[in-house]
Amino acid sequence: MYPLHREREQPIFSAKAHVFQIDPATKRNWLPASKHAVAVSFFYDASRSVYRIISVGGTKAIINSTITPNMTFTKTSQKFGQWADSRANTVYGLGFSTEQQLQQFAEQFKEVKEAARLAREKSQERFELANPALSIAAPQLSQELSEERHSPPLLTVNGPGEEKLFRSKSAEVELTVEKERVKKMLSEGSMCEINLEAELFTLQDSNAKLVEALQEANSSVEQWKKQLAEYQEETDRLRDQVADLEAQLGHPAAGQTAREELSRSLEELEALLSAREQEIHNLQSKKANVGKLEKEREEAMQQLQDMERRNTELEDRVQSAENTLASSREEREQAEVEVQRIIEVLDVKICDLKDLRQSLAKLVDK
Repeated sequence: MYPLHREREQPIFSAKAHVFQIDPATKRNWLPASKHAVAVSFFYDASRSVYRIISVGGTKAIINSTITPNMTFTKTSQKFGQWADSRANTVYGLGFSTEQQLQQFAEQFKEVKEAARLAREKSQERFELANPALSIAAPQLSQELSEERHSPPLLTVNGPGEEKLFRSKSAEVELTVEKERVKKMLSEGSMCEINLEAELFTLQDSNAKLVEALQEANSSVEQWKKQLAEYQEETDRLRDQVADLEAQLGHPAAGQTAREELSRSLEELEALLSAREQEIHNLQSKKANVGKLEKEREEAMQQLQDMERRNTELEDRVQSAENTLASSREEREQAEVEVQRIIEVLDVKICDLKDLRQSLAKLVDK
């Protein structure tokens, strides 16, 4: 369908604009035909030698205007222009974002109108060449065909041999009506094709957005993997600190400092893990309907579980070290109590020895 459409009707120029139509009731107010700026394009139908302005909003054609030589595009402000279409019985208005876009559209409209005039003249010349008997009345016939279609009188033209050729003007009108009906059928067929093209463009736009989201998700996964490697390095550093803590169990002050540093590190790691879990949750929402990254997500979750298990083991070892430190402290306190008790016993014995010495000294004196 699309190659045939391109052969028959070719786009010439396109611009983004807000589309309006005149209110049929008041003929003064503008009614918006599109919620946002849409593409407004000039098309050329080579098979019929006509130029048209077409705009599609969603799946509906909001402009389908055939350009004629008597049309005029008027700039009513710096960014707004309008033209009247007698066939559609309406006035179209376009609002552009810049004055330059309006100027370009107006120039293109002028060029297309001139091309439509030349195409109509060529068509009339071909018609006159194909009907030499009507060449005398061609100007008058062309003028009468452009007026309202009502029941006309007969037109007589003198021919050779003093014979009269009678041609009914109503037959020409019927022929024109049939041509208009065929043009309308072709126009409706073209609009169906344009609507299908609009749907294709919408699908292509959605596909591009999905690809962009997938690329962003891949970038986030790579960044997350890098951060996961940094967390693993942090875990190794914590493991080394635990080993140093175990080696310093005989030094309570140094062990206490290492334990506090380890507790702070564990708290920082838990905060970082919480932040990463939030990022993983956001990443999962972005990777919706993207099955390609599901396997990587499962591997990442497994690595997170391994890290949590390692962190649990480290916490258990830290708790064990703290218990060992507490036991050592209790043993030392018990030892100090025992030493104090022995000193007190020794003091008592020394006092007894002093008393005995004094007694012996008195006996010697006697």
